[in-house]
Order: sequence, then structure tokens, then C-alpha cells
Amino acid sequence: MRSPQTLTEAERRLVAAWAADCAERVLPLFEAEAPHDGRPREAIARTRAFARGELGVAEEIRRRFVGGGAARAVKGRAAVAAARAAGQASAVAHMGAHALCAAACAARAVELANPERPEAVIKEVEWQLRRLTAPAREALRKLPPVGENRSGPLGPGLFSSGPLGVIVRMLQAGLRKSASTRGRSSAGNRRGKNRRSERSERTQAQVRSASRSVNGAKSA
Repeated sequence: MRSPQTLTEAERRLVAAWAADCAERVLPLFEAEAPHDGRPREAIARTRAFARGELGVAEEIRRRFVGGGAARAVKGRAAVAAARAAGQASAVAHMGAHALCAAACAARAVELANPERPEAVIKEVEWQLRRLTAPAREALRKLPPVGENRSGPLGPGLFSSGPLGVIVRMLQAGLRKSASTRGRSSAGNRRGKNRRSERSERTQAQVRSASRSVNGAKSA
């Protein structure tokens, strides 16, 4: 039986374009450290070609994660995260859930590049959500909540814990929120904005706490 994290081929092509947008936005963080390594940029280009229907599923599955392999060629944590974003984007042909993983890696790259600005990751996630087309948004809403389904990258592990887990939950909360706010009155929207502001403050605290926990574990 197909994993709920797979999505249909048509849906994967929709969310691949968004994943490429997210990964490309942080590509300069990688290229600043490895200007002659074209693997992440090539992976993003292939992801866009897949989204346009120019590449087949089988071909891209064989080549997935090539861009992410460039993460081993750099040392800066932001550069590593940016390379991983490209690798996750190129894996969308195999499984749609990789689109959320690509976005999470990209947002994490922004966070790591701006340690003095804890709000940077929030703003990046907000940009990513705004970048979604309506059909891609609907496709991503079909994915199971992170950590609940083991048959894909959103299962228990890297993308369900630590800073990346927090970011994926932010993305999925944003997807649910945009669905629930349809049809509300302007007064209701104003109340929602206040609640969103409170949630953003809580989320920033969660991101900082998760980052401290991960960094503390690495240094221990």
C-alpha cells in the first residue's frame, strides 16, 4: 500500500516547484562557501524540470539526494543545511513529504545564518507559506502530521525532533491555519491575527529551546 507521505505524481510535481523555490532562496549560503560546487544548483534545476513535467519519476528517483551529498563538502552549518534543502527538494519526485523537509532545511539554514535574529526562521517560514500556490497547499495538507507515520521522512527521526521538527510543525500548523480561517469575518480575522502573534512568540521560544537542546547534545 502506498505511503500517505507519497502523494500522487501530479501532486508531487506541484509541490516540487515550491520545494525548489525554498531551496533556491538559501542557495547563496552554500555557494558562498563552495562556489565551484554546482551539485545543489543542478539538483534544484532538475526539481524544476520535474515540476514542469520534463523529467520522469523513475529517472529522478535514481538521482535523488545528489544535491544533498554536497553537504559533506562544506563545514559551515548554514551551508550544510542549504545543501540538504536542495537534496530534499530533488527527492520530491520519490515522495511528496520531502517538500516539507526541503522547506524545513531551508528555514534552518536561515536560522543558522542569523543567530542574532531568532525571528529570522519565523519570517522565512511565513515567506514559504505565502509562496505556495493553492493546489500545492491543498496537496501538502494531505500529508500526515510529522512524527505519526513511519513510512517516509516525516516519521520519527530527524524531521520530527530538534529544530527541524519545530520548523516542520510550524509549516504544518500554517497549512492547517490557512484552511481554518477561510470564510471568517474581518472581526474574526483580527482576533486570529492576535492569536497568531501569540503563537509566533511561543514558536520563537520553541525554536530557541530546541536549538539549545541540540547544540548542548552536540557539545556534550
